[in-house]
Amino acid sequence: MDALTAAGARPENIETVRVPGAFEIPVAVKQAANSRRYDAVIALGAVIRGETPHFDYVASECARGAMQVMLDTGVPVGFGVLTCDTLEQAQARAGGAAGNKGADAAKAAVEMVHLLRRLAD
Repeated sequence: MDALTAAGARPENIETVRVPGAFEIPVAVKQAANSRRYDAVIALGAVIRGETPHFDYVASECARGAMQVMLDTGVPVGFGVLTCDTLEQAQARAGGAAGNKGADAAKAAVEMVHLLRRLAD
C-alpha cells in the first residue's frame, strides 16, 4: 500500500481481494484484469515448502497463471508471490530483513502501467 500511495495512487482506488490460497490467485487476477476497472493487478502471497512436491506445482501454476493473464489481457500483473522454505523466510521477505517483495511487485506494476501507456502513444 505504501509503495502504491508513494507512486501517486489514491488509497480509495486501491482494492484488496483475498483468495483461499496461491493456486486460486490466477483466476482472481484474471477476473480483475478482465473487468478493466484496474490499471494493474498485484498478486501477493506465499507458498511455503512442505514435505511433498505439492509446493512445486502450486508455485509454478500460480506464476504461470499470472503471466498468462498479463499476456492475454495486456493488464500489468505485479507478481509478489513468495516461494519460501519457512514462514520466517516469508516474513523476512514481506517487509522484514530481506526487504519487501510486495512493495517491489507494486513498483514493477506501476512502472509497467507507465511503460505501456508510453508505448501506446
